[in-house]
Parts: sequence; C-alpha cells; structure tokens
Amino acid sequence: MNSQTQLKHLHGILSGRAMFSNLKQEDLKFLPSKGLVHDHIQIAGNRSGCSTMLIRLPRLSQFELDPNKNLEYQAACFSKASLSNHTPKLIVVLEPSKFLPMGALVVEEIKGKSINLPQDLTEMAKCLAQVHSLEVPDNYEKYPLICHSDPIAGVIKIINDQSKFINGVIDNSQVRKVLSEEITWARNFASRHVNHHPPPRLCLTDTHPGNFMIDTSGKVYFVDLEKALYGSPAIDLGHATILTSTLWDFDVQAKLSRVDIINFYQAYLKFLPVNLQDEIRPWLLPMRRLAWLRSVTWSCKWSAGQHNSKRIETGVRAQIQTHISNRLAAFVDLETILSIRSEWVGPNQLVLT
Repeated sequence: MNSQTQLKHLHGILSGRAMFSNLKQEDLKFLPSKGLVHDHIQIAGNRSGCSTMLIRLPRLSQFELDPNKNLEYQAACFSKASLSNHTPKLIVVLEPSKFLPMGALVVEEIKGKSINLPQDLTEMAKCLAQVHSLEVPDNYEKYPLICHSDPIAGVIKIINDQSKFINGVIDNSQVRKVLSEEITWARNFASRHVNHHPPPRLCLTDTHPGNFMIDTSGKVYFVDLEKALYGSPAIDLGHATILTSTLWDFDVQAKLSRVDIINFYQAYLKFLPVNLQDEIRPWLLPMRRLAWLRSVTWSCKWSAGQHNSKRIETGVRAQIQTHISNRLAAFVDLETILSIRSEWVGPNQLVLT
C-alpha cells in the first residue's frame, strides 16, 4: 500500500470520530523514518489540548506479540508512563483492521528536538527519575506489562534466550570467549541474589539517547514506549549511557567520558526520594553490566534474524538498515567490548556510588 492510499484510509478511520470530525486528508503527513519498527504520521491542528498529534504505525512487534496484543501492550506503556509527565500522552487507540493490519496509536506529539550529549544528561536523568519514581501498582494493575518480580532473573532470562545466537553470527573466537565469561558472571550473579534483588519499578527499557527529546523549555521527554516493563531502573540508566547506546541513533552520537557518566548517575540519584536512592544505589554497576550484555546478545539475535529475513528495504529504510548493521557490527567489535568491559573488569573500574 503506497503512502497516499494509507493516508486516505487513515483519514476515513479517524474522521468517523468526533475529535477528528473536521480532519482533512491534507492534515496528515508522514514524517521521515528514523527506524524499522514504526512509521509516524503527524496530525495537524489543535485537538484534545494538543497542538499536534502523532499516529504511531507499528511495522512489527519486538516482543513477537500478535497485532491486538502488541497494540494493547503499547497503549498500556503510554498510559502508565505518562503519569510521570515526561512521556507523550495516549489519545486514541485504532484497532487492527483490513487497512491497519497492526493497528495504530494516536499520541501527543512532543515539540522539540533530539537531545545533545553530554549537555542534556542532567535533564535526561530527571526524566528517568520521574518515571522510576511512579508508584508501583498492585499486580493485577500492572497488566499487560511484563513484570520481572525478580529483575535480575528477568534480565538473565532475556540474555540467555538471546545468547543462543552468538555462535551463529560471531566468528571471532576472542569475542566469543569474552561473552562466554560475561554470561557466566551474569548467571552466577543471579544465583547469588535469588533472595536479594531490587524491587521492580516501571522501566522504559529501550533508553538509548535517540529515544529522548528536549522541548523549547529544556524539559526532556522519553518518546518511544513500546517496550516498557516492571524491572530494575538501574538497567535503564546503564542502557542510556553505555557506548553501544550513545552511538546508536543517527541524530545523537556521543562518546561519554567517565566524568560524564558519573555526573549523570549522581544527578539521577538527587532527583529521587531518599528511600529510592537507597533502594537503587547498590545495583548501579552490576545492572549497567547486565544492560550492556543484554544489548550485545540482542544484537546477535537481531543480526541472525536479518540474515534469515527475506524483507528488502529501499530508500531511507535501506539507509537505516545499513546504519543498524554497522552499529551491530560495532557491538561485537573486540576493541569496543574490551573498552566497555574495563568499567567493571580490571584495575580502573567505574565507581558509581
């Protein structure tokens, strides 16, 4: 289906709702692609208190959910996280249909730009602290979000599942050896903390810096909420500032110094209530290590999937796919791995507490 046909069908679906009764097809505009998982369409005009809105059109589910479950999950991510006032608000859910096979979400558009690192690290820390400080609901109210009642065991399961792809995509025996050592450490760490682990809180999961925006007032928002879950906030912090993440996005490219990283963590802790500071502080470095290992093993899984995929991207998406392939190769580059690993192995370990 070409873009104009898709806009025509979307206009027909939306204009049947009172909020969009005066919507014109020309009010809908595809935005430039930034990834392979979603398309975004801007809705011009002031409605429901928003100057503009975005339609998020899923192209696939990274949790491998069917279209209805995937849409329900993403809607819940937006609804729960928006209580922080640092994520877009959910406006409307458009159920899967013939012309919307994956459905769509209409959400508030955050007017702003990509963050700039390291300048915006403090405001990024504040954004994360506000989300992580949200009250944790009772179990039945967490649905449908994944809840890692033991956040260490939860991330270890993800790492174990993804690690099955390492040997199939990594030829370098030294890289495989280092990853094997890290996975052994992770499993032993989990075993030692079966009865002592951080309590779960709402986490954003995919917290690479490209998923944050800063508005004209200097406030930072997290805008890509499809993978939120209840787990360890320290995982979000690690993923936000590890080298593989800070070089991931087209628009946000930065190599943070150790001073930058330490300042980020210190700022984050100051934004938390004291009880949460004490709860999270002991887990900062080990969860940073697990966040990195989760990313590296995910890169192996993604690379294996792309190798077996028959989908051929064109135009901007082909450029994005090439960028992703290059970044994934850097994830498993031995020099990069050893540089990152020096944060927790060797004589010059990172001190975050």
